[in-house]
Amino acid sequence: MSAPNHIFAEALMLLGGAVVAAPVFRRLGLGTVLGYLAAGALIGPVGHLITGAEDILSVAELGVVLLLFIIGLELKPSTLWRMRGDIFLLGGAQVLLGGAALTAAAIATGLVDWRGALVAGFGLALSSTAFALQILNDRNDRNSRYGQRSFSILLFQDLAIVPLLAMISILASQAEPSPSSPWVDVGVALLAVAAMVLAGRYLLNPLFQVIARTGAREVMIAAALFIVLGSALLMQISGLSMAMGAFLAGVMLAESSYRHELETDIEPFRGILQALFFMAVGLSVQFSVIIDNLAILLLAVPSVMLIKALSIYGMCRVAGSPHNDALRIAALLPQGGEFGFVLFTTAMSAGIFSGATASLLISVVTLTMALTPLTAALSMRFMSSDDHEELDEDFDGAGSDVLMIGFSRFGQIAAQILLASGRDVTILDDSADRIRQAAQFGFRIYFGDGSRLDILRAAGIEKAKIVAVCTHNRAVTDRIVELIRSEYPQVRLFVRSYDRIHSLSLRERNVEYEVRETLESGLLFGCQAIQALGVDEETARAITDDIRQRDEERLQIQAVEGLRAGSHMLFNRPVVQPEPLVKPRKTDGA
Repeated sequence: MSAPNHIFAEALMLLGGAVVAAPVFRRLGLGTVLGYLAAGALIGPVGHLITGAEDILSVAELGVVLLLFIIGLELKPSTLWRMRGDIFLLGGAQVLLGGAALTAAAIATGLVDWRGALVAGFGLALSSTAFALQILNDRNDRNSRYGQRSFSILLFQDLAIVPLLAMISILASQAEPSPSSPWVDVGVALLAVAAMVLAGRYLLNPLFQVIARTGAREVMIAAALFIVLGSALLMQISGLSMAMGAFLAGVMLAESSYRHELETDIEPFRGILQALFFMAVGLSVQFSVIIDNLAILLLAVPSVMLIKALSIYGMCRVAGSPHNDALRIAALLPQGGEFGFVLFTTAMSAGIFSGATASLLISVVTLTMALTPLTAALSMRFMSSDDHEELDEDFDGAGSDVLMIGFSRFGQIAAQILLASGRDVTILDDSADRIRQAAQFGFRIYFGDGSRLDILRAAGIEKAKIVAVCTHNRAVTDRIVELIRSEYPQVRLFVRSYDRIHSLSLRERNVEYEVRETLESGLLFGCQAIQALGVDEETARAITDDIRQRDEERLQIQAVEGLRAGSHMLFNRPVVQPEPLVKPRKTDGA
């Protein structure tokens, strides 16, 4: 087979493996990551259909690079500044404490000296950005509180690669002098970051303005890829990670008017390359090393994951995370990361430990990666049921003709009618689970408490022509209505009411339209029931319309004369007395 045909055959097998494995594993509830890993292992080490996993992995790492660029696009500098505490304090503590604990464990094994243990411990303390973020994406949890905190830890780990590589140079210089000082390397990295910030502030936006005037979409795509790969290469040359360079480029463009177009252009490349990255990890699994060191790996892999999980859980609890969030983060980040491959290979080249030790550590990293989707799934069993999960939300893009508050069953039906008419709807809800479920069907919902004035303003209430309050709890609904009426008295309010008494109280607040949540469904149910009993459709509709009209007339009377109008007392409580629907039928004796 000629070389070009060979390349096409390998590409076809990789694409076929992704197409088959991803939906199957997702259907089984195991996640797409594990599916890609399994497909790669079957194609490579098991089936021997593809060799040269290192070459594929080096290309597929671009998927991680593009992912970090897209995340950067979604993080404005102000948002990143708000996360600084989690990035440097929590992230720094995770690397230092986790690295120290794993170093002590490596020394206890006696397989390496203190220098090798130091490299092994801190190398294993780093987690996989690709794996963690893919799991967050699969769950629609990237904007959750635990998702943001997990990302902060991962971001610091990307920054930590520079001092860790410098540490290897220092350890290696004890045996052989190094031509360059590690402080020089750190200085070069800082200068590269400064250059990226300046370029993003003064060059990137003007560049895209010039390209946009050409009207050539393919040029915009080429420019986006050029910016991402160029910034990634600059960071790599300066000693930082490629992912860090792409992330900084994204942050610099986060407030650009071209942000959404860039994200749309990059997303297809990101998706396929990231899937290829996970498959390449599966291709690189060395079953011979695993078999030869099975006893060691059976002890090392769960030990590494347990040490990292416990340390991360403890630090997150100290930092103020609730039990559920701390558990989610601990279950998401117990694996080794792709930077471990870099550190262990560099340490082997520097003579800090042998090639066999490097292969063993790489196998530990690979196996912890493979087990991460399972640990993330198992952690759900240890969640407490009374913890209310919260999401972080920047409300970017909010502000429509209709602001809907509450997206339970009632709101979902109403929203479909509004969207089908071509109207834009800003939807606000405070249930993280409901937001995740709605995202699977293409709904963009903002997380927030509709009874807070700052959230309503952020959601664009000033721009709304109608505010639809669709919350199901009467007390919550009343709180929202009172707040809006006091702060925005001119807003047109459409409100879901709980019952008849609630409807009357809402009319007292001058809402433009209210409807009881069960009124129309009850009328339709009764209409269908009498049709099933033989009443023709026209008569059934007439009866239903008559009931609706009588109900409205009684409500209007009660709104003026009070709840007792048209009612009698039952156990000292006012109860509406319905009118007869038809005249009583006369008996033969009448």
